[in-house]
Amino acid sequence: MDDGVLPPKLLTTLSQAAGIVGGHDFVQVYSHYDADGISAAAITAKALLRAGKAFRVTLLTSLNDQAMEAIRGDPSGCVILTDLGASYLEELGSLGRDVIVLDHHPPEGESAGVCHANPHLYGIDGMTDGCGATMAFLFAVTLSEGNWDLVQVALAGIAGDKQHINGLKGLNAPLYKGGLAKGYIKTLEGSMAPSGQLTSELFLSTEPFLAGVSGSAEGVAALLDSAGIGREKYYRDLTARERRKLSSLIALGLVEQGASTQTMLELSRTRYQLRDWDADAEALGSMLNGCGRLGLGGVGVSAGMGDARCVSKAAELENASKAQVLDGALALHGAGLNQMDNIQWFDSSESGFTGMLCGVAMGYMGDPSKPTVGVNRSEETAKVSSRATFGLLDKGVDLSAALREACASVGGTGGGHRIASGGSCPRGRCDELLSNLDAIIGRQLGR
Repeated sequence: MDDGVLPPKLLTTLSQAAGIVGGHDFVQVYSHYDADGISAAAITAKALLRAGKAFRVTLLTSLNDQAMEAIRGDPSGCVILTDLGASYLEELGSLGRDVIVLDHHPPEGESAGVCHANPHLYGIDGMTDGCGATMAFLFAVTLSEGNWDLVQVALAGIAGDKQHINGLKGLNAPLYKGGLAKGYIKTLEGSMAPSGQLTSELFLSTEPFLAGVSGSAEGVAALLDSAGIGREKYYRDLTARERRKLSSLIALGLVEQGASTQTMLELSRTRYQLRDWDADAEALGSMLNGCGRLGLGGVGVSAGMGDARCVSKAAELENASKAQVLDGALALHGAGLNQMDNIQWFDSSESGFTGMLCGVAMGYMGDPSKPTVGVNRSEETAKVSSRATFGLLDKGVDLSAALREACASVGGTGGGHRIASGGSCPRGRCDELLSNLDAIIGRQLGR
């Protein structure tokens, strides 16, 4: 890693983290269960394995008071949290153990007892310019330059958190440049067409969600026929002309269903092919994400570490996860979103996959001038997810602040990034939360 590219304080923190790990034979790793968290956990675990350290990985749906109780009861002398931890720094610092946090969420509080590497600490936006997998990779190459091959898994985490949409910047830039120079990554021309086997991928696609094609075998066949493309073909088999034709037809369909220009520009983003995975970064990220969403994150971590059997299993789980998300998206498309003055929302209590459906609805179904909110009331503590667009952020929307305030107003907790945030509250107070959130977003927008 080129020292001149990274902030000196970050390099110091990473060196401290490597020194801490060097003094322990066993390390407990906690991470988030999404694509970024699983990628970060896999990178960290592989680096520890190569360093001759014993370890255990535990994935969490969120770091909350209940999870902190479990961490307090863990006797491990060294704890690493990836894609988690920035919201519990004081509590982590009071554990009386060596604690390393490799996170990218806005820090809440501080603690001298935690070795904390986070883009926000160096004036870098953790929403767009460095994710959990980014920080885990920087830690891994600090342990050993022999871990540069793990940049491929880091790109999967970056893609999973959609930090590649507008180009790789900030802390992600040196990963890309180094991976490119070392032959681990190559760029592919952007396209709206999905990677992989086209018939299957178009049928299961929710990114984009194309009305009349997603979930419709007849619609998929008609689209491919219109493009003059055989139904058995893979994206990699297409000529440049075929790719442009298919991408143009998808764009026309999205225009007809009201998708914004910004959404289509983001959809045609550059892709990053991974040398050792026969896949691009988005495809690998989706595979790992599917494992986490189906409650089999351990398969995802092992797959990210390169276990061939788990890679095969993860591919199966990805298809199952995609099918479930598609079912939810089709139901949501049929039912429509509930409109309030400043937000739009839906109930995901039956479908689940609240966060993923939020992203689909924001990009391809709803009113682009309003943030989208999903509410899951299936348990006593309801879960809330929200998504915005960069255009809404430019107008003043900050979902992290809005969810934190709205959830707190009804006895819950919330936070995250400005463009994507979540929270929880008592099930019986969801309507009150939505009303308060609508008012908060209205203030942010100056309405």
